[in-house]
Amino acid sequence: MAIAHERPDGEGLAVGEGLARGEGVAAESLCVRLQPALCPTDEQFFQFCGLNRELRIERTATGEVTVQPPAGWETARRNAAITAQLQTWAMADGTGLAADSSAGYILPSGAIRSPDASWVRNSRLERVPAEQRSRFLPLAPDFVIELRSPTDRLSAMQEKMLEYAVAGVALGWLIDPGSRTVFVYRPGSNAKRLVARASVTGAPTLRGFRLRLEHIWRDSALY
Repeated sequence: MAIAHERPDGEGLAVGEGLARGEGVAAESLCVRLQPALCPTDEQFFQFCGLNRELRIERTATGEVTVQPPAGWETARRNAAITAQLQTWAMADGTGLAADSSAGYILPSGAIRSPDASWVRNSRLERVPAEQRSRFLPLAPDFVIELRSPTDRLSAMQEKMLEYAVAGVALGWLIDPGSRTVFVYRPGSNAKRLVARASVTGAPTLRGFRLRLEHIWRDSALY
């Protein structure tokens, strides 16, 4: 089994910088290469993730497993603000259900991803057996949000957003507090860059949903 560390580069923070800016020690993500020595099934991978709930674990389309430790407090605060707004809208709208960063999705490529926030239409969820809904969903969500932390490489996050678009995600937002930028992804079109906006709207995919960004941009100088 080969293990490689993914170190923050110029797009992220060094360990000392992360500590000085309030995020604690800047934790590195870990890439574990299993194949061809080990080829766990989707169910085995689900059980593995369940045994390590304190970690954020994903699988790439090529079978590599990426592991990230818990986020810094500022990143967690921002993510909570995002999820709360999406959940409030979803409950009022009623056409789909929202999930937080603990939800896993099996994409058509075989990758298993856990976006920071996501939403799936009821009409698609109804086609998934109830037993399967207690595990990873075998579909790409209709909407995803990824929140960049100080230690995330922007290029890697952008590649993940392209992966979502190819998988059929109708709308994706990559939020970068450090530059106060939202990158908007839709299938078949180039990413759109929105800078220093007070809010961003999910129309027409999520009619009536508007994410307020004032709490997300707060203390963005820490980046």
